[in-house]
Amino acid sequence: MAITKAIPEVWSARIQAALLDAHVFGGPAVSNREHEGEIADYGDTVHIISVANVAIKDYVKDTDIAAPDALTDAEALLVVDQAKYFNFAIDDIDVAQTRPKLMDEASRTAGWGLRDKSDEYIAAAMLADTTNVVGGAGVAAANGGAYDLLVDLGTALTVQNVPLSDRWAIVPAAFHGFLVKDDRFVHATAKGDDILTNGLIGRAAGFDIYLSNNVTAGKVQVGHPMGFSFAEQILNIEPYSPERRFADALKGLYVYGGKVTQGKALAHATFT
Repeated sequence: MAITKAIPEVWSARIQAALLDAHVFGGPAVSNREHEGEIADYGDTVHIISVANVAIKDYVKDTDIAAPDALTDAEALLVVDQAKYFNFAIDDIDVAQTRPKLMDEASRTAGWGLRDKSDEYIAAAMLADTTNVVGGAGVAAANGGAYDLLVDLGTALTVQNVPLSDRWAIVPAAFHGFLVKDDRFVHATAKGDDILTNGLIGRAAGFDIYLSNNVTAGKVQVGHPMGFSFAEQILNIEPYSPERRFADALKGLYVYGGKVTQGKALAHATFT
């Protein structure tokens, strides 16, 4: 007669972390965030004023200078018109040792998911409002073409007087794969894999290069933080007990908005 034993179920106190995208487009190295403190609620509008170039004139000794020019300006409206939320609950019957860690991990992934949505939004808005396109229908990225395309994108920004400092390039995984096969990229990225942080994978051709899965497939996007303004706000994080459940719940509301403020400071290209 065989002896059998009941094998109890074991609930691990360790929660498997989710695979999460890096937040790139909404970061301060890519988008201008200086207007963020001016929003408080969904629907808020920020008026962003830019001043036209001041005229420079010849000075002639012993001659009166001209009357002062009237400054002209332009206005861009940044509207906080995007809103996302999360709402999850953990039932009281769940094993006590897992509940705090479940709540922490779920909160972390929920917060990350909200910002992932804003990253997707910024990537699409930059593409939609930028006419600075390089390379036409598509540039072959193999055999050094990826690095050469970055050089051409940098040239397109320079022609528009975009500052050489603080330029960024955001590339998808496929494009990154071509770059790491190019010695010019490998040598320019002196710190190698250690440079990885928030999607940053290296520096080459005058750009800080970021990797993101939120780039539209087949696209490379480059620019300067002056090109896009972004504002976000977590309006509310509220723990509560659902009326018809024995559970702990958490809900959160997140609002954001963005605006291409200087389209000439952004560019993109299609690669094959």
